[in-house]
Amino acid sequence: MDDRTPTLAVWKFASCDGCQLTLLDCEDELLGLADRVRISHFLEMSSLEMSSSEMSGAEGQGGDGPATLEGVGPYDLSLVEGSVTTDEDVRRIHRVRRISRRLVTIGACATAGGVQALRNFADVAEFRAAVYAHPEYIATLATSTPISAHVPVDFELRGCPIDRRQLLEVITAYLAERKPNIPAHSVCYECKRRGTTCITVAHGTPCLGPVTHAGCGAICPAYDRGCYGCFGPSNTLNMPAMVRRLQHDGMSERDVIRVFRTFNAASPEYAELPGLVDQDDPTDREA
Repeated sequence: MDDRTPTLAVWKFASCDGCQLTLLDCEDELLGLADRVRISHFLEMSSLEMSSSEMSGAEGQGGDGPATLEGVGPYDLSLVEGSVTTDEDVRRIHRVRRISRRLVTIGACATAGGVQALRNFADVAEFRAAVYAHPEYIATLATSTPISAHVPVDFELRGCPIDRRQLLEVITAYLAERKPNIPAHSVCYECKRRGTTCITVAHGTPCLGPVTHAGCGAICPAYDRGCYGCFGPSNTLNMPAMVRRLQHDGMSERDVIRVFRTFNAASPEYAELPGLVDQDDPTDREA
């Protein structure tokens, strides 16, 4: 590889590492990708790490030295997994943004705060006291927030975890200097494409497919299970109608809130949810 080879960095914040593993699971495709891009920073696939003093001495080397938590940079493309949950995370993400030409967030944690954003609806101090023997040693923020809440993001790739095909499309697109071709429609569209009978219409099964971003291939409905919303809110959604449908299919107010407060709990599109579940179902009034 010559000096003109694009550089790739992969970063971890508060997360389970599942989206990083999706990249490693690409296997044969990853080998082909390695011929087109230099993976300069990816701790998940490296056992090497420098101390802070060693890292300082490596500044200006273009990211070719051993891997560090901070990285050296600059990088043509950075993939960021995980949400911001500590003051240190805030500092790190601003640095990652400075040394990255393009920054793409991958997964529900990075794009919507993740499961850990459930803390946003409660008192984090109570959680800390219940989980840790010495909560005074735990430094954390009261909220878990997506990367876009702190720095500009070039593209958000949804999913918990992300889809490997979509990930490869995003990386390839930026290497080719074009916009990623990622669908913006809902899971319902994917059900139609694979010939899956609508489980809500046929069986009255509660399903989040109408308001969930495509990308999973509609796996759950294909096996007679309602969509759980892993890929977060679709670009266009009708939350009032969705809530009425779920209640019509037998879900209580509590269950409706719980089904949305999972992978993408803190998505802004779900902010109106508590007020919606208090409303009566018009179909009940007609009955």
